[in-house]
Amino acid sequence: MIDISRIRAITLDLDDTLWPIWPTIEQAELRLQAWLLQQAPRTSALFASPHARVALRDQAQADWPEHHHDLSFMRREMIRLGLKQSGEDQDLAGPAFGVFFDARQQVTLFDDAAPALKRLSARWPVLALSNGNADVQCVAGGGIGAYFCGSVSARDVGVGKPDLRIFQAAAQALRLEPTQILHVGDDEGLDVLGALAAGMQTAWINRSDKLWSFPQRPHASAASMLELCEALEL
Repeated sequence: MIDISRIRAITLDLDDTLWPIWPTIEQAELRLQAWLLQQAPRTSALFASPHARVALRDQAQADWPEHHHDLSFMRREMIRLGLKQSGEDQDLAGPAFGVFFDARQQVTLFDDAAPALKRLSARWPVLALSNGNADVQCVAGGGIGAYFCGSVSARDVGVGKPDLRIFQAAAQALRLEPTQILHVGDDEGLDVLGALAAGMQTAWINRSDKLWSFPQRPHASAASMLELCEALEL
C-alpha cells in the first residue's frame, strides 16, 4: 500500500505511461524515409527494409556501446551508417535526425494523461524520468509541459533505468530522499523494480491487464493514470 503521507514528489515515466510509443516511432520513421527519398534516395530505399534498419541499429550499438543510453545519438548514428552504406552524403545525418526527432515529439496522449497530470501537479512536483528522448515541453504541442517541474533522462545521467544512478539523480534534482518520492511507470523491470531498489515507493500503470510476475511488488497498480489519482485521493 502507498503511504501517501510520505510523498513529497512524483517521478513519472513518459513513453507508454502517458502515450503509446510505437505508433509515434512508426510515424517518425515514415517521415524520415519520406525526407530521405528527396535528399538521399538510396538511403531511403535502404531504410524501407525492416531487416536493414535492424542491421544498422545493431551496427550502431556495436560501434558505440558507451552511448546505448542516448537514443538520440544512436538514432543519428544509425542514419549516418545508412548514408555511408548507400554512398550518400553523411553530413545529411544531422538534418535527417532533426526530421525524425520533430516527428517523434508528435505523440497522441492517452485520454487520461492530461487530466491526471493536472491533478498530480496541483499537489506535488512532478519530474519526468525517462530512458527516451521525448521533451515534455514539446510533445503534444507543448500542452503538458507546465505540469512538470523538470526532467531527468538517461542521456543526462549517462545511464538508464533500472540503474540506481538515474533514480538517485532524480532525487537529487528534487532535493529529496528517494523514500519521499513516488515513481510511476508502465515497465515492470525498468520502472517498478528499478525504483524499488532505489528506495522509492512505486505505482505500476498496467493498461493492458498484465499479470505481475516478480517477487517484489509495486506499492500500487492502476489501469490508468486517473485510477492512480483516485488511489492517491486526488
